[in-house]
Amino acid sequence: MSIEVRPATAFEDVKALVGPKRADASVCWCLSYRIPSTVNNAMRGQERGEFVARLLEEGPLGVLAYDGDVPVGWAAVAPRSATTFARNRKIPHVDDLPVWSLWCIRVRPGHRGQGISHHLIEGAVAFAREQGAPAVEAYPLDNGDAKVDQTMAYAGLRANFEAAGFRHAADTTSVLSGHPRVLMRFALD
Repeated sequence: MSIEVRPATAFEDVKALVGPKRADASVCWCLSYRIPSTVNNAMRGQERGEFVARLLEEGPLGVLAYDGDVPVGWAAVAPRSATTFARNRKIPHVDDLPVWSLWCIRVRPGHRGQGISHHLIEGAVAFAREQGAPAVEAYPLDNGDAKVDQTMAYAGLRANFEAAGFRHAADTTSVLSGHPRVLMRFALD
């Protein structure tokens, strides 16, 4: 298996990773941290996909991992200032650096356990670097050896970010699926 990570520009590929199986379903589409909750909560069914399609017209929304031509993984990465993390009271600001946030990692069922999340983290960092980011932050679960429910593992795991060279920058008061989240940072300059 040869994994290639590229900017997420193709709507159908993004949809394959974060879209619904049924067109009328109101799944996340990885919008929860990208847009204000009032806007996010007001959209239903196909509106969500249409909104993502419009966002993609402005540029990539993150990166996708491909096994050949098949999209097998997704990572959301964007300037923190363009996300709800800019105003999040539970995730602190370490300093005034215009960092990028990496907040969602998803690997398709049937492709998990093959190291794709590691490729996604590296690819998201490379993409942010190409866009001029001075650093990338992530807010993964600090789960130790505890098992994490797959639906809540989207934030990533501290160990995976440490393996990619991220360093603990701060504790947070955010808890997800019973696990504390930590602020991890990868400096790019």
